[in-house]
Amino acid sequence: MSADRPTYRSRPMLGWIAEHAVAVGLGLLFVLPFVFVFLTSVMSDQQTLTKDLWPQTWQWHNYVDVWHTGGFATWWRNTILYATLGTALTLVSSIPVAYALAHFRFRGRKLAMMVVVATMMLPPQVVIVPMYLFWAKELHLSGTLWPLIIPLAFGDAFSIFLLRQFLLTVPREYIEAARIDGCSDLGAMLRIVLPLSRPAIVAVGLFQFFYLWNDYFGPQIYTSENPGAWTLSYGLASFKSAHHTNWNLTMAATLLVMAPVIAVFFLAQKAFIEGVTLTGVKG
Repeated sequence: MSADRPTYRSRPMLGWIAEHAVAVGLGLLFVLPFVFVFLTSVMSDQQTLTKDLWPQTWQWHNYVDVWHTGGFATWWRNTILYATLGTALTLVSSIPVAYALAHFRFRGRKLAMMVVVATMMLPPQVVIVPMYLFWAKELHLSGTLWPLIIPLAFGDAFSIFLLRQFLLTVPREYIEAARIDGCSDLGAMLRIVLPLSRPAIVAVGLFQFFYLWNDYFGPQIYTSENPGAWTLSYGLASFKSAHHTNWNLTMAATLLVMAPVIAVFFLAQKAFIEGVTLTGVKG
């Protein structure tokens, strides 16, 4: 029996190694493309055309060259404006709608929720022609980001849906107690519901921020005629076309575009995962 003990003890260890080996393998599949992009971004122009994977000399000035490329700083400012202002407008307009759909009892509530879900299923390409004619011909706002920012002040179907799913988990007793103490519906939402809904609000805000930061279709439609209104996602395509043989500069520009999104995700990772988990608890 004593000879068998090491065998039984080794089984948990083998399981642990197998489990973490798979995790490490999956992690490498995720990380290696970023490593390749980074190593290429600090190579010289000549080395990027070879099979070398490790830089012979580290060309850190590539990032400076990209930043000083004409228009890049402008694209950066436009993207920050578009992503931050659009996210703020989405949250301000979507939270009251989600709160009403979750806790108010009124005729047509289910129909309103069905309309929100149906809007989520409608591709933006379906309505892009009449929307473009409205913003360009009637309001003369083509060549700017305002046709993309202004509609966000009227709510976003996906954000409303996620927030409503979470708000259903907030006990109605809390809201009723606030009303007994003299709070209005707006006061109950601001003082009771919003503090309890912080994880969901962070998750929805990050979803919207990531979407707007990476949006290519909208800026292509409305700002293509005005390079001064381009965002990073659309400007990066133009940058790649202008530097199609300078892969080091293209990779450096790609990292500069991705860096803020990656940083924001890791800084808010805990709240993001918690919010995503909790928004699907109750239907």
